[in-house]
Amino acid sequence: MRVLSILKEDGSLAKDLEPPLKDDDLRRIFRTMLLVRTLDERCMNLQRQGRLAFYGTATGEEAAVIGSGYALRPDDMVFPALRQGGVLLLRGFPLERYFAHLFGNAEAVEKGRSMPCHYSDRTYHVFSWSSSMATQLPHAVGWAYGEKLASTGGSGSGAGGGRVAMAYLGDGATSEGDFHVAANFAAVWKTPTVFFCNNNQWAISVPFAKQSVVGVAEKAKAYGFPGVRVDGNDVLACYAATKEAADRARRGEGPTLIEAVTYRMGPHSTSDDPTRYCPKDELDAWAKKDPILRFKEHLAKAGLWTPEWEAEIRKKAEDEVQAAIAAAEATGPPAPDTLFGDVFDKLSPQLETQRETMRRLVDEFGIPGGHGAEPKKGGH
Repeated sequence: MRVLSILKEDGSLAKDLEPPLKDDDLRRIFRTMLLVRTLDERCMNLQRQGRLAFYGTATGEEAAVIGSGYALRPDDMVFPALRQGGVLLLRGFPLERYFAHLFGNAEAVEKGRSMPCHYSDRTYHVFSWSSSMATQLPHAVGWAYGEKLASTGGSGSGAGGGRVAMAYLGDGATSEGDFHVAANFAAVWKTPTVFFCNNNQWAISVPFAKQSVVGVAEKAKAYGFPGVRVDGNDVLACYAATKEAADRARRGEGPTLIEAVTYRMGPHSTSDDPTRYCPKDELDAWAKKDPILRFKEHLAKAGLWTPEWEAEIRKKAEDEVQAAIAAAEATGPPAPDTLFGDVFDKLSPQLETQRETMRRLVDEFGIPGGHGAEPKKGGH
């Protein structure tokens, strides 16, 4: 299958396919890619210092994340996987709240009700991602079908209201049943869904070659809708492919599956050691295709980049990240009672008993490292 590519590795245009983006758009895309890289570097350090429990980097995949996210409308609904936090930042999500989710502090519970690192906010039209593989895909298709029904007066026919569900996934998710269920439903009911797969070659330690004998995009053929393979390190190609797929969905023509061929240049998460399975020569080869360096070369050729400008926006990103970390760490942990909220409308008798037991223990012993009563002498 042909791979859509617009930027050569030296930053020059391969074909006359450059999308109609303004200079300010191009600069904003680059700034956000740099911000994502800055976040990754800082959060990896925070986790190694014991200040952050968990983090999953997007290093090497910034073009796929930001290029696809930039092609969406602000009111399109995003169903992310692990590495799409940059889409939230594109939509103006405050960094302080972003870090509140990473730390899982009281503000995150109050405004997002998510576990650490599972950032979300309905105001910005982003659902919380799930630690369970591929479960977001049926959710995205269900939302898209509901949107289509609501906008067509319940008939389900026609183009609908124009809002699209963006369902992100990794290559490992294509081995899950939920992927196939979602693809089939989306195809049958022509839901306005874009499936965007970051094929970064590794599902934790399982290489893609041991998951599938065909590429991800080719799987769309089985369900009767288009599959597109794109150079995932080419931010302009990722933008163009997503824009075309979203426009198609808005016209009522159904879903598209996009496979962004890229590489995970770091660990699957902070609990992973990629040196145990990633060949060093493979990593070195992909490092030369760094999407940020490629896009920078393009901007320089277009007269939109200078070393001074990059130094300025890097400094600004680092200052904003540091300020957001300080604010998030200064915010207290969630109230203990939040452990029992947001699941059941009415607690079962067993959960009521557990909550009362927890309250008694907190009153007696306090919360180690947190707020509450001082532990009594001899307490554990």
